[in-house]
Amino acid sequence: MNNFQLTKEKVVQLLKDLESEQIERTISVTDTDKFAQAICAFSNDLPNTACNGYLLLGAKDNGRLSGLKADDKILQSLGGLRSDGNILPQPIMSISTFSFEEGDLIVIEIQPSPFPPVRYKGRTWIRVGARKALAIDMEERILIERRTANVSTFDIRPSLGNGLDSFELNLFKENYLYHAIDKDVIEKDNRTIEEQLASLRFFSSNYNSITNAGLLLFGREVERYLPGAYIQFVKFNGLTNADEPINEKKFNNNLFKVLPELDTFIEFAIVQQRPVPVSTLKEKKEFNYPKWAIRELIMNAVMHRDYESNAPIKFYQYSDRIEIINPGGLYGNARPENFPNVNDYRNPIVAEAMKVLGYVNRFNRGIARVEKELEDNGNIKPVFNYKQIGVFGVIVYATFIEQNTVEETDGTVEKSSVEKVGENYSVKNRKMTAETVEETESTVVKTVVKTVVKQSEKIFNLIIDNPNMTVNEISRAVGLSKRGVEYHIDKLKKEGLIRRIGPDKGGHWQVIQEK
Repeated sequence: MNNFQLTKEKVVQLLKDLESEQIERTISVTDTDKFAQAICAFSNDLPNTACNGYLLLGAKDNGRLSGLKADDKILQSLGGLRSDGNILPQPIMSISTFSFEEGDLIVIEIQPSPFPPVRYKGRTWIRVGARKALAIDMEERILIERRTANVSTFDIRPSLGNGLDSFELNLFKENYLYHAIDKDVIEKDNRTIEEQLASLRFFSSNYNSITNAGLLLFGREVERYLPGAYIQFVKFNGLTNADEPINEKKFNNNLFKVLPELDTFIEFAIVQQRPVPVSTLKEKKEFNYPKWAIRELIMNAVMHRDYESNAPIKFYQYSDRIEIINPGGLYGNARPENFPNVNDYRNPIVAEAMKVLGYVNRFNRGIARVEKELEDNGNIKPVFNYKQIGVFGVIVYATFIEQNTVEETDGTVEKSSVEKVGENYSVKNRKMTAETVEETESTVVKTVVKTVVKQSEKIFNLIIDNPNMTVNEISRAVGLSKRGVEYHIDKLKKEGLIRRIGPDKGGHWQVIQEK
């Protein structure tokens, strides 16, 4: 069947064509597993028809309509199939609705993916004639070879000269594989480690090298081969980068190690709070930034940056704002006139891995949620700079200026505390000795350290009380992100206090010794 632009007349042709292997009909509108499997199978296009597939909702097997009434709720649910991250890489699909006297028909049109294999919840579905089936090893291999011929993005290209000795296999096997691939599939998988890595786009069999995505996510010496692949954090003692830096940190490991480090750093070193009186006997906490918004912006920078640039991601904190400057401007279909409603992926394999690891919840919804989080916290709208060639930037203004801005004047120190009034700031200055400032900064550092230790102890005590607790349950109990909990659990393991017995699902924690 040739691809064509859908019209009502051509949809009638689809309904009548009962022999085509590119069409699947269903009267259900709630079986999202079935829909996702069909989308996955059409995306993989194992027969290599290069033709679009069509999932017809509201049609019986004989081509007659079922009397469906399409509403916004159904359409939103179907639209979520593309962005909820269960189908990876993201499918290329569109949804159309057509009304007939007998009822409505919803048509999901799916294009063959240039980056197969496409998986739904870790399983690769294909079309075998007019039905769906799970791909066997040989069929996956065919899809991998086809993807190699379509190589275009930087992250999927081979990192020439870097074999498996440049790759941290333990991180991949113990911490990634079971999140990316269904457990039952793994247990039946007799392929070599190279073939397993190739199926996830971390290894190029043609060149016997890991891919750039494999290097970025699990590489041993990332910066050696990609000099700009790091994040430079600088905290300035003032409002410009001409002011003295008071804190610097370089995040320059592979992404599997850097991402949880960033997560924890934002939570404990960036986000600060202060009490604000509500009444004589009551006060509330005010945060300078909402953690999730800053986290989402820096994760977006990691996911969308141009890794062929030698410039790092600049993560700069000033007294009144945070600036994130990212190498690589808007990419692909994303343009100034449609930002942020249209998105595209410069690094689709990195984006997929970040979704698997839990750093991306849903695709193409980050900016809208960032703006909502900032608004709810009392911050003004972020300022995006996407018009410069080769650079993407964002500025987020704090709700209050931290009490750590210092300038030497005649042997004393000027220290400003600033209260936000709308978009303007009212400044109140007070004199402090240099010794007082030193003591204050030392107290802040000690407080952060104590907070980290306290969270670790809280998690340890939860495990003692209930060795069967999952990471998600611990996350809800202590109020940390999943990656934050995993960071503390990793510390407890390294200290020899706990160990995991069995898999993530169905296993339990064993306390080796009490603190």
